[in-house]
Amino acid sequence: MKRLGVNIDHVATIRNARGGIHPNPLNIAKQAINFGADSITIHLREDRRHIKDNDLKKLSKTKIPLNLEIACNYKMMKIALKNNPKFVCLVPEKRKELTTEGGLNVVKYYRKLKFIVSKLNNKKIRTSLFINPTIKDIIYSKRINTNCIEIHTGKISNLIKMKKNYSKELKIIKKCAIYANTLGIEVHAGHGMDYKTTKVLSKINEIKEFNIGHYIIGEAISIGLKNVIKRINKFIKK
Repeated sequence: MKRLGVNIDHVATIRNARGGIHPNPLNIAKQAINFGADSITIHLREDRRHIKDNDLKKLSKTKIPLNLEIACNYKMMKIALKNNPKFVCLVPEKRKELTTEGGLNVVKYYRKLKFIVSKLNNKKIRTSLFINPTIKDIIYSKRINTNCIEIHTGKISNLIKMKKNYSKELKIIKKCAIYANTLGIEVHAGHGMDYKTTKVLSKINEIKEFNIGHYIIGEAISIGLKNVIKRINKFIKK
């Protein structure tokens, strides 16, 4: 069964706009799970622009399957090890970017990634690398010994939204997903996804998990969180 991870970063963004406690990311996380999400994703950025350390602390103490996204550095690794989430996804991070702009440079940061992944694996935390859809990146991911990869779907998402031909990008993602699967690496997908992108990518059997945040939280303002998750799951879990 394919899984849905709901990213609640922008619940915290709305909360932080007033500097108060509403909306509460923990409450929204619980609701998302009750409405059909399989896990909750949060990105603890180094500048703490949305999710805060206290959010991570509170979520880590619950039984909610938590996927923590962190930058590839030792400080964030120590925070992950201290809080012991069920899953950790290593992502690239630039201080001034609005959102994650691409996958990790797994070649350049190979040694650091391998070290961090080994530390997380030793604590029985499922590890994932957020990568671009290339065979080379998958080969290096295997050498790093990560449990999973999450394919950056920003390009195909943009092509679909602009109603442009996305067949070439879809073939690339499918090829990468199949190859990673043959290496024993579980395949996830995420970034910029909406209903249409989810429908397209859900046809790739090798993709086992979809992590979607901004679109779900945005749509929830109009039709409610329960209805958005229900619609997304129609594509993922058909």
